Amino acid sequence: MTDASTPPSSSSARQPASTPPAGHPADDLPAIRESLRRLIVATAVIRGRVTLSSGRVADHYVDLRRIPLAADAAPLVGRVMLDLVADLEIEAVGGLTLGADPVATAMLHAAAAQGRRLDAFVVRKQDKAHGLQRRIEGPDVSDRRVLAVEDTSTTGGSVLTAVEALREAGAQVVAVAVVADRGTGAREQVEAAGLDYRYAYDPADLELV
Repeated sequence: MTDASTPPSSSSARQPASTPPAGHPADDLPAIRESLRRLIVATAVIRGRVTLSSGRVADHYVDLRRIPLAADAAPLVGRVMLDLVADLEIEAVGGLTLGADPVATAMLHAAAAQGRRLDAFVVRKQDKAHGLQRRIEGPDVSDRRVLAVEDTSTTGGSVLTAVEALREAGAQVVAVAVVADRGTGAREQVEAAGLDYRYAYDPADLELV
């Protein structure tokens, strides 16, 4: 989830890097991971003064929504995130809309390409007031082992909101996983809630420290 209230000016945007090599071998995860890292650094890390919704002032902004919604990056997101949680037994993946949605979808498609079934779901920010009035859209998560995801997290608030809704719906939340950790307290908050917290990239990976 990206959470800036004042975006940096367009003059601070980095120039896009060249598209990573196509046709990675199915088992070449180090190359896939590096290609995704380069794409994030080139297209999602915006340099410039920015005020986050938390009120903090930063000298950069990580716009991770650009990544899982991009045609060249989404398949890489799916592969990297599946590898990140390869040791976990999960039946479905998703989180609080909007940041989690494309990440979950990328993982669904990556799993299908491997001949595996992995459902995706969407957690609304509040209960739906009409129709079936469902808080969680998609296949039923009751009595299922699920993974809560986000593109990135600052404080862990959004993903923990999703975790609470999932538990109320009867799901067993196995862990939390994000594409990029900002190193700003999300891990500590999620672990304090008794959950395993995983991330594919940290600030050093994104050349922010």
